[in-house]
Amino acid sequence: MRGQLIKRYFITGLLIWVPLAITAWVLSVIAGLADQSLRLLPKSAHPQAIIGVDIPGAGIVLTLAVIFITGLLATNFIGQRLVGWSEKLLARIPVVSSIYNSVKQVSDTLLSSSGNAFRQALLIQYPREGAWTIAFLTGKPGGDVANHLDDDYVSVYVPTTPNPTSGFFLMLPRRDVIELDMNVDEALKYIISMGVVTPPPRTGATPKHRVSGS
Repeated sequence: MRGQLIKRYFITGLLIWVPLAITAWVLSVIAGLADQSLRLLPKSAHPQAIIGVDIPGAGIVLTLAVIFITGLLATNFIGQRLVGWSEKLLARIPVVSSIYNSVKQVSDTLLSSSGNAFRQALLIQYPREGAWTIAFLTGKPGGDVANHLDDDYVSVYVPTTPNPTSGFFLMLPRRDVIELDMNVDEALKYIISMGVVTPPPRTGATPKHRVSGS
């Protein structure tokens, strides 16, 4: 009996400290990477030279400021011309052009406010009929692939667990895809936790059946 209590208390302590430790480690890694941006400034502009104290994570402020100013400049006419000129310059470099174009297409798809990628969690049968998993709507098949699909299909991404950055890309008939009444964050938590962290129930929610056409 005493051994069971000790084991219970130990596991409870782990459940409290492990998430805190991992969160602190991730934040320290992000802060360390962001601090590398301080190398762009002269040493006289570093916090240690100004106030005499080295502030961990000070590079985050600089990184966010650079990103914000870049976005601000890129929205006007001159900034758009500069971005277009730099993209044309990168397109002439053999290896760099292929890498840049691939990364830009993915980032434009995922981060664009007008896109539909990863905006909807879905329920599909995978890897066999009768087995269900959560997927994310990424769009519709295009190019020559669409010419070989007779039915109305949608493109979905099936993440793996507990690492959702890897997964499978599938093209399924729209009638075989069920739209879930949960946001992307809830679905990701459900996947990463391997089903342990369940999304909260929706009050008065009615079951959804199929993804509507777009």
